[in-house]
Amino acid sequence: MAVVLFFLGISSGVFCVVFGIYEKLVNSVLNLFKDFKKNFLFLLPIGLGGITGVFLIGKILNFLFESFPMPTSFCFIGLICGCIPILFKQANQKKGFRLHYSIFLLAAFGVGLLSIQLENILPSLIQVDSNNISFFYYVLAGFAMSIGIVVPGVSSTVILMCLGVYSHYLNAVATVNLAILFPMGIGVLLGSILFLKIIQYLLSKYYSQTFYAIIGFVLGSIFVLYPGIEFTGQGILSILLFVICFCIGLTFEKLDHSR
Repeated sequence: MAVVLFFLGISSGVFCVVFGIYEKLVNSVLNLFKDFKKNFLFLLPIGLGGITGVFLIGKILNFLFESFPMPTSFCFIGLICGCIPILFKQANQKKGFRLHYSIFLLAAFGVGLLSIQLENILPSLIQVDSNNISFFYYVLAGFAMSIGIVVPGVSSTVILMCLGVYSHYLNAVATVNLAILFPMGIGVLLGSILFLKIIQYLLSKYYSQTFYAIIGFVLGSIFVLYPGIEFTGQGILSILLFVICFCIGLTFEKLDHSR
């Protein structure tokens, strides 16, 4: 699922937040060897789910988005919207609500909306000849790409477009071009460790402010998915699926007793 959502410009971190595992995921990755058994057992099903998503669910979702883009998009939008009340509850659980927290939400939301516009105009503005890209430039691209992987709602697609390597990356994935994927993988690994540590620090020192910013990014991601609405049979179905998935999202807190 994460692979398809990445191609759509959606950060997989958004769904880690929606499913209530983001903070625990950050801590488990950074503290893997401090309590290896506990952290490994937590990360194992997530890793297996990611692999399954790449080889199985990703193909199914790709088919659904191509064949039924409106109903499928509204399913995900409903799921995200249904989880928003839970996210606010998480954000306020330590110190309660403060009015100035909304500034962080609005700023992050604005960045999310800006990224949508950039995604539409960058391909025509920035083009880079793949023959002139060095090994270290791909490492830098992977390093920057890790921001979109780690920070919920920040699009890796836009970051790679800004660097002019998005199309090269897609071609490399399709053809398993290790000359591109290997240096980018190095950059992603280094960047992920750094930005995970930054997120961990921010959550430990400025939990509510950071979480409100994350909510802003999550809200911004909704507009990446929004395909427009037509009041046809498919449009009515889309609204119905939105309501169903919204209700499912509202039940997540009851299903997760660890919160």
